[in-house]
Amino acid sequence: MKRIPTVAGMKAEARGQSAAGRTIGFVPTMGALHEGHLSLVRESRRSAAVTVVSIFVNPLQFGAGEDLQKYPRPIERDAALLEKEGVDVLLVPETAEMYPPGFQTTVEVERLQENLCGATRPGHFKGVATVVLKLLNIVRPDIAFFGQKDAQQAVVLQRMASDLNLDVTVRIMPIVREPDGLALSSRNAYLSAEERRAAVVLSKSLAEARRAFKEGERRAAAVTARVRDIIAAEPRARIDYVETVGWPDLACLDIIDRDALVSLAVYLGRTRLIDNTILAGKE
Repeated sequence: MKRIPTVAGMKAEARGQSAAGRTIGFVPTMGALHEGHLSLVRESRRSAAVTVVSIFVNPLQFGAGEDLQKYPRPIERDAALLEKEGVDVLLVPETAEMYPPGFQTTVEVERLQENLCGATRPGHFKGVATVVLKLLNIVRPDIAFFGQKDAQQAVVLQRMASDLNLDVTVRIMPIVREPDGLALSSRNAYLSAEERRAAVVLSKSLAEARRAFKEGERRAAAVTARVRDIIAAEPRARIDYVETVGWPDLACLDIIDRDALVSLAVYLGRTRLIDNTILAGKE
């Protein structure tokens, strides 16, 4: 596995791979890798000749008071995992490499960033879109892989790629979960033992949304209310938001007569976790 720390080095590597006619798959991450990330790596290896993974904790997507400084950075552990998975190239740029002195250009996908996480984390998706656009321009992949756990992020990036005529397919892959249903996340490591036990309420509440929908409930507000009620019954959980919106346009819904996303963010102690499920409107 090649380990590349610079933009210029990665661009040269990408040019060489493309000149040789090899397709490039790309998995951008912030490190602290888990099985969810590795599932994206495996899909990239199945889909492309060359797999590139980046590890970069992006300061632009962290707001005031968020966990930028304490975000886990086990780079050597992560590199060993990626080498074991057969990754070809690991891009590990420093912040000054990605945002050199004088940097002042950002990217926004306006409507898709307004609700859900965008409403409670202003500026977050501007930071995500900016860094991912930079990484796509550096790596020049044919396919980029993102997880459905960050569903809003994924559709923001799909829209950005489409709107800006990028030569990349943004592929959204299923959520990977623990045996008890908790969606894998680097932030799960912040949870105390009691908070970790309580965190299963997220997946339980989404299972209730699917149950309500299967039983014929089509009022978006009613589905949302059932999710909120289950979370509210867990004393360690504090709701940031629960919403049921159209998928993949994230538009407001009254009646679920097409595909819908039930999305939530919940605090367990000081740790904010997100999760979601997609309801197929034709069921």
